[in-house]
Amino acid sequence: MADTAAARRSRISPERAAELYEAVLDLLREVGYENLTMDAVATRTRSSKATLYRQWGGKPELVARALRHNKPASLADIDTGSLRGDLMRMATLQDDCKMEQDHALMRGLFHAIHGNPELHQALRQLLIEPELTGLDAMLRRAVERGEVAADNPALEYVIHMLVGGFAARELIEERTVDQEFLITYIDAVILPALGV
Repeated sequence: MADTAAARRSRISPERAAELYEAVLDLLREVGYENLTMDAVATRTRSSKATLYRQWGGKPELVARALRHNKPASLADIDTGSLRGDLMRMATLQDDCKMEQDHALMRGLFHAIHGNPELHQALRQLLIEPELTGLDAMLRRAVERGEVAADNPALEYVIHMLVGGFAARELIEERTVDQEFLITYIDAVILPALGV
């Protein structure tokens, strides 16, 4: 079955898929998830709706794959040789403008998740779980290098600290997260909690 799905997906070239993903993200920014339709995507990309459904199955998977494609790098690909270096690399993957655009997009999608279990599942499977796996590998390497004690209780809360930093800055300061904030936050909160 997986081979059949892969064969179906291979009908669209990587270049064409990238164009489609960019159009999907543009539409998401313009109208939001609830108002995004496969008809609109088909019109914007000069594709048939049948092709879109055959390739992606539906709106939730198409949106999740577009977001995944939009990521500059996966956390699993970051390995600078130190935990601080890895976290700083993560913090500087996107410039401030792109970070602000993506934050607004994700905020809207997280709101849409509450009424759409298919979207939640697609985002979790294609976007969130791979990043959690990459973060776990990053932290495991830090433990193996002796940078962080294996029994440090903060290890299981690093993702919570990161997500909390994003949410709190907007809620408390009414500002989106930028590189400067992330770098300072990592040095002042996350690394000390891990004993680094």
